[in-house]
This record gives sequence, structure tokens and C-alpha cells, in this order.
Amino acid sequence: MAKTETARETGATSKFVGFTLGKEEYAVDILKVKEIKLMLSITRVPKAPPFVEGVINLRGEIIPIIDLRKKLSLPVSPQTEDSRIIVVELDDRLVGIIVDSVSEVLELPEDKISPPPPIIAGIEAEYLRGVGRLGDRLLILLDLDKILTVQEKSELKRV
Repeated sequence: MAKTETARETGATSKFVGFTLGKEEYAVDILKVKEIKLMLSITRVPKAPPFVEGVINLRGEIIPIIDLRKKLSLPVSPQTEDSRIIVVELDDRLVGIIVDSVSEVLELPEDKISPPPPIIAGIEAEYLRGVGRLGDRLLILLDLDKILTVQEKSELKRV
């Protein structure tokens, strides 16, 4: 009987886009990232969920913008020249997420990704794919498919 190989045994790696929120380093799957933009003028939308900053016009497409700090219940801080909008695909729709800065594209071997603890950096484990170890750095790996609840996704479609 042939042994089935797991990703850990084959030396598989995953690529992520690394970014910061405050002093913590986060990363999201690079396959979800469509582009990274400098901060743009955001148009506020009345009665939008609290974590939605508004919308932008990106080459003729209206894209909702989420403040990831607000969504993750982290302290809000002013935007800087390093702030970026990461345009990602969530449920077949483009959405922008505001982060403090984008650092790099990272390649992590699967054996360097640990399952998430119940709570890390104030974020509940349901949003997390895991924790990546890169040298002496720890990266909080976000699962973008789970970052919004079904109700929040529905509210976002109305924006």
C-alpha cells in the first residue's frame, strides 16, 4: 500500500504577502491578493458597517474598503505614508483592506506553520490560518475567507 504524502513531508511551501498592523506582523495568502495600492481617496458610505471606511473607484470598479484594525478590534491609528490598501478577492468580489504597511512577499514551508492558538494578539482563532515562523519572527496568518461573518458579507454587498 502506497503511503500518501502530506504537504509537510513533501517540503511544500506557501507564499504570503506580509504586512503590519501596529507592532504585529501579519500575512495573507498571496493567491487572494490582486494588487497593493497607495492610499487613495475613500468615499464614505452612509449606514455602512463600522469597519467599512467607504469605497474607491479602481479602474471603473467600485470596491469597498475595510479598515482591518477596526475589523479586528485593534486600536485605530492615523494613516501614514506607509499605509496601503491591499486589494483582495473575497467571495468572488474585490475588497480593499487598509493596513499600516506592506513588508514583503514571504515563502513559508508548511512545517513552519503552526495551528493557531485560541487567541493571539487579541484576535480570535476563527480568523486565523495559523502562525508562521520565519527565523526569529512570528507571523499571524489571516484566513480572509473567515474574516467576515455571513451577515457582514451580506452588509458589504449592500455597500
